[in-house]
Amino acid sequence: VSLEAGILQPAQMEPSYSAPAADSVVQQLLPCPEPPDPKTCSPREYLEYYVFPVLLPGLAELLHQAEREKCFERKRTKFIACDFLTEWLYNKNPKRKDESFTEFFSIPFVSDWLKDHPRPPIPLSLLLSEEEASLIIQSFWRGYRVRCDSEIQELRQWQKQLREERNIIKRVQEFWAKQEAR
Repeated sequence: VSLEAGILQPAQMEPSYSAPAADSVVQQLLPCPEPPDPKTCSPREYLEYYVFPVLLPGLAELLHQAEREKCFERKRTKFIACDFLTEWLYNKNPKRKDESFTEFFSIPFVSDWLKDHPRPPIPLSLLLSEEEASLIIQSFWRGYRVRCDSEIQELRQWQKQLREERNIIKRVQEFWAKQEAR
């Protein structure tokens, strides 16, 4: 079929295949009309009929999410592929089609597993976005530069002397001793 100027022109259609040959090709491409018995079918049939139709879309979505999380650009990220795939497969389970979305840590078997096998915390460097990390670094640098200023150094020296002269530390200790005695 050709498309010229937005109009289909049936006169220029490609030659059609004979009916028996086309039917055999279609039957080979389509899955079995009835599902094979999962207990007696071959491993290949089981994988092709029961596992791959569910797992392959999940893996494709996993790759898209990994790309959004910039996993292919960095050596380390906060993205945990197994967690994503577990959550995706759990929520796409046909037995749960009428239920609402469940986050990874709210999945019952995941929460049970994590009670017995707690994870180490994810480092802050992986949790922060680039913008948040740059703000923290910039604020630290600005603070450092301000503290290096001679007038600020003079002010900090004056505060230190004032604390020593008035025995602020001793007064604070006495205050807390009185509070604890009550």
